[in-house]
Amino acid sequence: MADFVLKLAETVKSTAGVRTAYGDPVTLDDVTVIPVALAWFGFGGGEGEQAPALGSGGGGGGASIPIGAYIKDKAGVRFEPNPIALLAVAIPFAWVTTRGVALVFRSLRGRRR
Repeated sequence: MADFVLKLAETVKSTAGVRTAYGDPVTLDDVTVIPVALAWFGFGGGEGEQAPALGSGGGGGGASIPIGAYIKDKAGVRFEPNPIALLAVAIPFAWVTTRGVALVFRSLRGRRR
């Protein structure tokens, strides 16, 4: 089992590293575009000997969200964000943050009484 985990880690490191976050540069008419993505991966495994099921299992997955591109032209290098992807990430983040702050204030207010 340990060899499997080490081989899996080596495979993920070589295939899901920087190339997943930064795509291959594309050049057209003296303009170079390098796509940028937010990527993450997760893996898990298990083993057990509890009746009636004697078994093991595992799984993994990942996701990649294109967040924009670096563009290099005669004017210089700039980052052009993908507004739809940024909103898809920012809205849930803002919601969770405001809920967390509200819970902190609610717990602090309850302690004063």
